[in-house]
Amino acid sequence: MKKHCSILFLFSVLFNLTSWSQEVQIFQVGDFGLVGKVKSCLVITDYGRELFEFNEDGILTKTVTQYNELDQDITYYKYQGGELVEKRMESYKNNTLDESTSMANFYEIDTVPNRKVLEKIISYDKQFLEQQEYQYDGQGNLVRTVSSNTDGVDETTFEHTQVKNETTVSTFTNGILEKSVRTSEKNGPKGKLKVVLTKEYIDGEPNRATEEVFNMSNKLVTYEEFVYDINEKEFVSQQKQYYSYSNSVLSKVVTKTLNTEAAEEYIFQFDSHKPSNWVKQIVTPKNDYTTRVIKYYEEPEPSDHPNKK
Repeated sequence: MKKHCSILFLFSVLFNLTSWSQEVQIFQVGDFGLVGKVKSCLVITDYGRELFEFNEDGILTKTVTQYNELDQDITYYKYQGGELVEKRMESYKNNTLDESTSMANFYEIDTVPNRKVLEKIISYDKQFLEQQEYQYDGQGNLVRTVSSNTDGVDETTFEHTQVKNETTVSTFTNGILEKSVRTSEKNGPKGKLKVVLTKEYIDGEPNRATEEVFNMSNKLVTYEEFVYDINEKEFVSQQKQYYSYSNSVLSKVVTKTLNTEAAEEYIFQFDSHKPSNWVKQIVTPKNDYTTRVIKYYEEPEPSDHPNKK
């Protein structure tokens, strides 16, 4: 069963720079399901630890992935003028920096006439790894990336189309369709729903697909996986997950396939901070535990006399 809500899985998706995610992103507190002036969040599970640190503006500045007592990855983020200008990922094995797998990403931003970002990736042992150029249109949409490394040059283009309330972004690598993401709206029993249909292709031929449905609060309602049936020439559902919430907090996930059905219950404990964040997650019936140790920036006490110094 796919653990779509797994905390570490979610975080690995955020930081995994695959061919599907070609845009330079700046992550904030809200991207990690956190609210308030969070200074750091340590996520603890049976299979690893992940530390996230933020500045007072809520922008991610550091992550630490702890695999065991001797092995860890540390990533630092540096900003200037609201832009990400440098990212360093340091890999430690047996408590020793591995220069061959540690790397630095440097970003140069040009906004005339349209936005363009140049990213250079260099290993700590001074080896050139890759260069990426990101090009945007006048509306700020990513429309083209050019990747250069020792194996050659690859060009990825992004076609944006809109018909009424439906938008589609199609990704082509060297002219071959790799992915399409269609975002649309439909009416649900409790208001509008956002539907995101993602299709993946291999050598231009359909392979897999997912459909995500979000409610008006942008919370996931259903998640369905498909594979392409060559004989029937259509996508066939493999499993579908249904998400339930109590007071806007995830409470249950039901996973259905053609022959099976399984349910997971989610129980959360929250801290006393205002606004509050959850600090313990229990998933039954497996009794999987996830703990979050959250530290906050100090905030000034409210005063009855706003002009008092």
